[in-house]
Amino acid sequence: MRIDEGEAISLARSASRVVVARGQKFVDYDMKKDAPDDALLAKGIVGPSGNLRAPTLKIGKTLIVGFHHDVYTEVLDS
Repeated sequence: MRIDEGEAISLARSASRVVVARGQKFVDYDMKKDAPDDALLAKGIVGPSGNLRAPTLKIGKTLIVGFHHDVYTEVLDS
């Protein structure tokens, strides 16, 4: 399933928390208090193909884009 940039932004805006993982780093956005603008959000969640990066998980109101072991452990254990 491919999700284009517009749909990816909408998906992220529907979450309360968006965690973007890339390599050994991650950024945790509180979408209620300090949501990034669309350009910054797209930079993290959209890949070079113009589609939502994989892997992507939506668990409750949390959206995780990319893989980071500590993030998965924290979200899945809660």
